[in-house]
Amino acid sequence: MLRLLSLLQTHRYWSGSELAGRLEVSERTLRRDVDRLRELGYPVDANRGVAGGYQLRSGTAMPPLLLDDEEAVAIAVGLRTAAGGAVDGIEETSVRALAKVVQVMPPRLRRRVDALRTHTVPAFTAGGPTVDATDLTVIAQACRDDERLRFGYTARDDERTRRLVEPYRLVSMERRWYLVAWDVERDDWRTFRVDRMSAPKATGARFRKRGIPGDDAAGFVRDRIAAIPTRHRVVLDVRSPAARVAEIVGHWGTVEALGEETCRLSMSVETFEWVVLAIAALRAGFEVVQPPELRGYLRETGERLLRDSA
Repeated sequence: MLRLLSLLQTHRYWSGSELAGRLEVSERTLRRDVDRLRELGYPVDANRGVAGGYQLRSGTAMPPLLLDDEEAVAIAVGLRTAAGGAVDGIEETSVRALAKVVQVMPPRLRRRVDALRTHTVPAFTAGGPTVDATDLTVIAQACRDDERLRFGYTARDDERTRRLVEPYRLVSMERRWYLVAWDVERDDWRTFRVDRMSAPKATGARFRKRGIPGDDAAGFVRDRIAAIPTRHRVVLDVRSPAARVAEIVGHWGTVEALGEETCRLSMSVETFEWVVLAIAALRAGFEVVQPPELRGYLRETGERLLRDSA
């Protein structure tokens, strides 16, 4: 019965024969277990006949969820991250939900969550725009249900358009959320920053999901970001091991070892603010190789910080 519930919680429609085959039981046993789930408060819809089957629908109250150990730990870690403010308006809710999840965890899982909290340190997290939690849910459900999505979009040059897409995946990268989708009107794959989307709405029209180039949504987003033209090419010689610098800057820069304790960091940036944040996170000596105007910007920024903190 627990395996049955786990399958139904995907919210897809299952034929009776398919479910019985997955569970290796008779259809009579399947019907009995479905009735038991209903008694426990799970709203399971059933259709009779040759094409009959079962589907778990949303109810007026949420019955207990079935989670295995790995899923419970993943939810707790995700709630801790959400409590940090990556999604607008969800911090307080995440804290409340986290308290409930941890409270009902067995001691062995609670120790795992505490270990993750106390023994991991984020190397560097740049501030990023927050997104509306409701919008994020609408987009995620459209991805899950293979349902076309319509929304307004503001591009980097402030051009505003209306888009109709077939959503593929949501990708969280460096405190930003991206939607990877097939743009119906442009007949091509696109990435959209969720914080630049407005009023996303599922249209109700279903589609057959396409295969994304490379079969890697995160890699697709990373490649698109790297292809965006930038104003400045920055090169720094840093007095720190290459492995440490690469861990801190992530995919926002490339690192080349010059020696055991020195490396060359290259970045393409739109503004110098990101460079200042990266340098502060590195906490290491450095020399500006290019561009020359970066030296003046760093000097002015340092003087302003000293003056304002006095």
